[in-house]
Amino acid sequence: MTKQRLYLFDTTLRDGQQTPGIDFSVEDKIAIARLLDEFGIDYVEGGYPGANPTDTAFFQKKRTESAKFVAFGMTKRAGVSASNDPGLAALVQSKSDAICFVAKSWDYHVRVALGCTNEENLESIKASVETAVASAKEAMVDCEHFFDGFKANPDYALACAKTAFDAGARWVVLCDTNGGTQPSEVREIVGKVIAGGIPGDHLGIHAHDDTGQAVANSLAAVEAGVRQIQGTLNGIGERCGNANLITIIPTLSLKPAFADRFETGISAEDLTGISRLSRAFDELLNRAPEAQAPYVGSSAFATKAGIHASALAKEPATYEHVPPEAVGNRRRVMVSDQGGKANFLAELKRRGIEVPKDDHRLDALIAVVKEREAEGYAYEGADASFELLARKMLHGLPEFFTVTSFRCMVERRFDANGQLKTVSEAIVKVLVDGEEKMSVAEGHGPVNALDIALRKDLGKYQSEIVDLELADFKVRILNGGTEAITRVLVESHDSTGARWWTVGVSENIIDASFQALMDSIIYKLMKNREMAGLVAAE
Repeated sequence: MTKQRLYLFDTTLRDGQQTPGIDFSVEDKIAIARLLDEFGIDYVEGGYPGANPTDTAFFQKKRTESAKFVAFGMTKRAGVSASNDPGLAALVQSKSDAICFVAKSWDYHVRVALGCTNEENLESIKASVETAVASAKEAMVDCEHFFDGFKANPDYALACAKTAFDAGARWVVLCDTNGGTQPSEVREIVGKVIAGGIPGDHLGIHAHDDTGQAVANSLAAVEAGVRQIQGTLNGIGERCGNANLITIIPTLSLKPAFADRFETGISAEDLTGISRLSRAFDELLNRAPEAQAPYVGSSAFATKAGIHASALAKEPATYEHVPPEAVGNRRRVMVSDQGGKANFLAELKRRGIEVPKDDHRLDALIAVVKEREAEGYAYEGADASFELLARKMLHGLPEFFTVTSFRCMVERRFDANGQLKTVSEAIVKVLVDGEEKMSVAEGHGPVNALDIALRKDLGKYQSEIVDLELADFKVRILNGGTEAITRVLVESHDSTGARWWTVGVSENIIDASFQALMDSIIYKLMKNREMAGLVAAE
């Protein structure tokens, strides 16, 4: 049986740019377009040429090699001919392979937002599509608010979609713009659209995630007959985001309900790069990857409970719905106070730390981890600190340097301009090869000052930590009050792209931070010598 082809349409560079706090430069867009193109996405929507200088510059060249490069824009304005509409002209003149027009398909929006008649809106759709086709560009129409419009006035919503199709649109995309439609409604309405005369192999779905169902709605649309799926990397987008292609693609490729019937342009080999794609995109955005993201998150195949770990060791399929290697991820058996000996053995083995099951040192390590977690440590979220503790107790750690003392000061004062200012300063004394070095630094707060001072002069090791950067800093108060026990988690990364977490716990937030910072530096030095870091390098 021949499989039916599904087409993947990425709108990260257009709809994804509506995400609060995200603003792509031309260079960002070029880099992201390359990632998508190399991965095997069919359509890459680059933005709205003519709407802003960034998108206009981006569309001065074709930015993809294999994927179709798509320009987005509005249909022509009512009352203006297609040849005299400057917005339409910018789309036609852009270096795109295709044009995706956004068109109103809810009569309420036609009246309120466009201020024109229903017939004028239909004429704008028809003329815009015909202009794109005449310009040798593939035309598609995003029917905005289609599902809400269909529920309010099915005849008119369908007329908008049918007008686009009859005018020559390769794809008519049904949009759940407000993100409130349910999967059962999507199935029913898509079925009615196909029955109304638009074949499924010309229909697409564009879902938003306002009820957390954008992925479910996209898959429901595929089951009902659509053959193009629009979405974004990691589900970014305005409000609650768009359908997450990073979740949709593995589902289409690995789940028999879809994989037995359909195929995409993503091969099994390409699919193993999807975790790397997701993380590379987060890195470009300068944000930490979502640990619990389906398929690609660091916790997607993580097991904490001892009974689960024991079963996993015997047969991974007992607690894994797909092999983690299929999506470029890995299995993690986490160590915590809920874990049994099987967890520890599996985690140590994965890190290249061999220890017999009946070794008393293993029992001692388990006892220390459980004791420390009772005090507030969280090794399940601090992989590097756990590895350092395990290596220290089982085989010992090299002593690179010793911090003999440190001091932090915070002063709040008026500066020369009479402005109230808070200044933090840290002094750290470090012993390296018997030579004591003292470093002083100011920072944005005591922890920042301490971090700068600690890494300011480590003698012969200084050049090894130049690329070490702190990516995240989390503080958790464990038992209330200003005298409470505090847990600090620090995420670090280096130029290799490796990331690792370290932990510190104390009644003093500065001391807890210092513990986590120290572990981060020691882990980096161990990693440089291939004495640690298997997890970070994976």
